[in-house]
Amino acid sequence: METTLIHADDTITLWGIIIIVASLSIFLEQRYRWASKFTGAILALAGAILLSNTGIIPTESSVYDAVWNVIVPLAIPLLLFHVNFKKIWRESGRMLIIFLLSSIGTVAGTIIGFFLLREHIPMLDRLGAMFSASYMGGGVNFAAMAAKFETPDALVSSAVVADNLTMAIMFVILMTIPALSFFRKRFNTPHVTEVENQNTTEQGKTLAESFWSRKEISLKDIALSVGTAFLLVIVSLKVSEFFARLIPSGDNVSFFFNLLSGLFGDHYLMLTTLTFVVLALFPRYFEELHGSQEIGTYLIHIFFVVIGIPVSLTLIFENAPLLFVFAFVIAIVNIVISLVAGKLFKYDLEDIILASNANIGGPTTAAALAIAKGWKDLIGPILIVGTLGYVIGNYVGTVLGLWFANLI
Repeated sequence: METTLIHADDTITLWGIIIIVASLSIFLEQRYRWASKFTGAILALAGAILLSNTGIIPTESSVYDAVWNVIVPLAIPLLLFHVNFKKIWRESGRMLIIFLLSSIGTVAGTIIGFFLLREHIPMLDRLGAMFSASYMGGGVNFAAMAAKFETPDALVSSAVVADNLTMAIMFVILMTIPALSFFRKRFNTPHVTEVENQNTTEQGKTLAESFWSRKEISLKDIALSVGTAFLLVIVSLKVSEFFARLIPSGDNVSFFFNLLSGLFGDHYLMLTTLTFVVLALFPRYFEELHGSQEIGTYLIHIFFVVIGIPVSLTLIFENAPLLFVFAFVIAIVNIVISLVAGKLFKYDLEDIILASNANIGGPTTAAALAIAKGWKDLIGPILIVGTLGYVIGNYVGTVLGLWFANLI
């Protein structure tokens, strides 16, 4: 059991620390130009990594689970209340293609990493299945492959640590790419340009401070925004659980039923779909709501803090340095192939970045990146498209795992 200054069951203190770090990251982003260039998301992530690696807060707690189970689902509808509904559907089809091209990068990276390290890492066939499935879908796929291939718990724990560190580094890289002139000169960046143009009118302010300028908001706005979001979260959860029980899924079930289960039984996809439905049915109601984007963005910064907490640098260097190398190879190859494919097919840089993020970190972290960057029209599309990874990830992981097993 880990010994830290703040214990895992000291929930009020842990909640307070998470809230303070999230709040401080937003303040710094809007107060200082250097912090604005890093973005509040990266500051929140870095602050969490510092706190967990200096023994101040634990890497596991029910508080962090609550953020994943409550805060993240609540933030999604809040951030979708004011998006361009028609543009979402227009963008989704095009983003699907770059997401699938990016997933090829995951497969290529896993194969390259396997052949580079198979003599040095035990059970790399099982780990290859786990990482390839995870870097095409998410943690659900990681757990599914670990169970399917009966990977020892100790190896799974080390792999989780390597995965957490890789995720944190990749998130910083993907957040940084759109700000680099090298990429800005070679790719179209309409969403980045739009955000920058919105922020050029007020002198002496950071981009973030200008973008999040003071707006009129009432107590009724807060009540209706949060209340509506909670209603959507609850209904979508119950509906997705109903379909998950109704539709059979698993290794012995056809692809069609697994696909249906993945589409209708996934909470995040159901939540996104239901939000789109009510946006279409009651447009005037949502147009009159104020503050939902601000509330949702604040909640997402809380999520960024929690993403960084499990990253244990000590455990990586002690137990899993080569596992980190393996995960890093997969992620880097994914990013490179995503950029090359995106350039060939003339995709915007923002689409490429989000597709790669959705592969490596899942649709939730990709949506969080879009939110942090102010690319509000891409939040819905990447949530929809990224969820496909949950469906195809396990199939890809299974195929690669069985192939690798014959090569060891």
